[in-house]
Amino acid sequence: MNMVARLKSCLSRDALSFVLTNRIPRAALTRFAGWFSQIEQPLVRDLSIALWRMFSTIDLAEAKKTRFRSLHDCFIRELKDGARPVDMTPGVLVSPCDAIVGACGRIDGDTLLQAKSMRYTLPELIGDGALAAHYRDGCYVTLRITASMYHRFHAPHDCRIEHVTYFPGDTWNVNPPALARVDRLFCRNERAAITATLAGSGARITLVPVAAILVASLRLHFLDLLLHAGYRGPHELACDTVLHKGEEMGWFQHGSTIVVLAPRGFSLHPSTACGQRIRAGEALLCDSGCPH
Repeated sequence: MNMVARLKSCLSRDALSFVLTNRIPRAALTRFAGWFSQIEQPLVRDLSIALWRMFSTIDLAEAKKTRFRSLHDCFIRELKDGARPVDMTPGVLVSPCDAIVGACGRIDGDTLLQAKSMRYTLPELIGDGALAAHYRDGCYVTLRITASMYHRFHAPHDCRIEHVTYFPGDTWNVNPPALARVDRLFCRNERAAITATLAGSGARITLVPVAAILVASLRLHFLDLLLHAGYRGPHELACDTVLHKGEEMGWFQHGSTIVVLAPRGFSLHPSTACGQRIRAGEALLCDSGCPH
């Protein structure tokens, strides 16, 4: 197959993927998936997990347990102790999750790249003008968690969680075909902005977990509630929780995206690049004093 034919084939697959995962009743399908995945009937559980494994590259060898109560229990599986070593280098922010690195780099004023020529702004994403100004000309990384990956996420540094803002919204797919076609997708989807102050430097960072189709549920250990499509508020959630670097923060159901925002003075770690597969605990960002 020549280059032109390969390109046409790729574009056709992307268009089909977009239609199949977005031109459907997304909210209803997401609610159904949330209900179905938690059925604990053994036959339903076994068939669901077998089907999932048939169409993905899921590896359960690192899982802490080998038997699961439901498909949901398998999705949010814990890993064996030591499965994700944490880079403890001073000044390094580690990846909060297993992911594929999407758009990343310097924030252009208050504008971030979604994909190709698609862009969105900090105020649209986090809904707070003052907080958005804090990240102006800063640094960002988009981390896409696929359905087969580990779905728990962790503190990128020793920090104090100060505030969570929850944004109800849509459930567009967050895969590359959708990112290239849906304007301001991350700002439309259901999401939360988790703001934290780093120990030592006092720098403030924000993690923005973004939900997607089949994924409208976010569990944060430091809040005694489940953020999901049926949650009605409050949307501004004060908290005061200290976490150590690598400590678990919570989990997604299924797969989605986390956008990491850091202020000026931070830069991408030399190993961080678009398209890279990264694991929780590996170096992601560095502050100006980082000895990399």
